[in-house]
Amino acid sequence: MELMQINGVRLEVQRIEGGVGRRVAPLVFLHEGLGSVAMWRDWPAELCRATGRSGIVYSRRGYGSSDPVPDVRGAGRLKPDYMHREALEVLPALLASLGIERPVLLGHSDGATIALIHSSHLPVTACVALAPHVMVEDISLRSIAQARQAYLHSDLRERLAKYHVDVDGAFWQWNDIWLDPAFREFDIRAECRRITAPVLAIQGEDDPYGTLAQIEDIHSQRANVVRRALPRCGHSPHRDQPEATRDAIVQFLRDSV
Repeated sequence: MELMQINGVRLEVQRIEGGVGRRVAPLVFLHEGLGSVAMWRDWPAELCRATGRSGIVYSRRGYGSSDPVPDVRGAGRLKPDYMHREALEVLPALLASLGIERPVLLGHSDGATIALIHSSHLPVTACVALAPHVMVEDISLRSIAQARQAYLHSDLRERLAKYHVDVDGAFWQWNDIWLDPAFREFDIRAECRRITAPVLAIQGEDDPYGTLAQIEDIHSQRANVVRRALPRCGHSPHRDQPEATRDAIVQFLRDSV
């Protein structure tokens, strides 16, 4: 694990070795709204082994051991374009520092949205989106409001504190912006139509944070989009159905890249 200076901010970065002897695009993992490097656990390394690729996992600002966001509920409060800023400012700078030109982006939840936004504007080898948010649904807002109550009144804060240096900053920067009325109009479906690289979109049929419209509404005029709806699976396909998710990604990369 290391801390890399990106646009004046220290970001926690984990490198996973792989792909020896073959020049293949690395997997770059983009975490969920409450995620971090540590919260992926061993799954990125397992997927890198299964695909024969190296990997990069990083924690966005305010998550894991990356620098916190000052005054996250005041002057530092995220704006509705926060995922665009990550996709089009932070991620390109990180990739440039690592010497990566056309990665395979693999994101979960907010990270999947960031991966789709980046792929719609900049060159990638492929994009894998696990439980993405391409627009805001009522079901998403209800679950995020429930998460706020759980954070205030259950052991959720204690459980998350194991993965974040600034747990309150990590939680509130995500929760506040999603429940801000200004975020209700967030919608990247038009941007997705500009993606030229192959896309794999996976979602659980029992996802409490979004309906299957989140993957059904991903269309591209110039790229192949593969959709997989997984039964008995909630918002985290890589945790709820790790083997099925891994196998789908391996097959997708074998067939498409």
